[in-house]
Amino acid sequence: MRRLIVAILFLSVFINACTKKEKSASTENDSVDATVSESIARGQIVYKQYCIACHMADGLGAPPMNPPLSGTSFIKGDKNLLIPVILKGMTGQSIDGQKYHNVMPPLDFLTDEQIADVLTYVRNSFGNKEDVITSEQVSVVRGK
Repeated sequence: MRRLIVAILFLSVFINACTKKEKSASTENDSVDATVSESIARGQIVYKQYCIACHMADGLGAPPMNPPLSGTSFIKGDKNLLIPVILKGMTGQSIDGQKYHNVMPPLDFLTDEQIADVLTYVRNSFGNKEDVITSEQVSVVRGK
């Protein structure tokens, strides 16, 4: 009987510890999700102010002048290649085999956070689902 009581107590403590760990992980994930959501919301504001005229509200661009932002290798690819596009602009670049003729001006006057937010927005809109870009990553690329 005593072994049964000890086993029940042990099981109770074990279940309680597991439940706390799950709640803690859930709270941490909720916090991360909220941070990403906030970045996307801020990025949407930057997009509407600086990007929408060329890349359109649906992110499909205006071929052959302005490239789409939906599913392109630039958007889905290496962050360290994407960030300089915002900082330095781009012209005459072929994207996924299609050449676009309009000039994208440099937007280097944007803060690191604004660039990170707008790229996170674009990488998670228009059918894209990519990881976030942080202001720290932008700062590193800007510093090169």
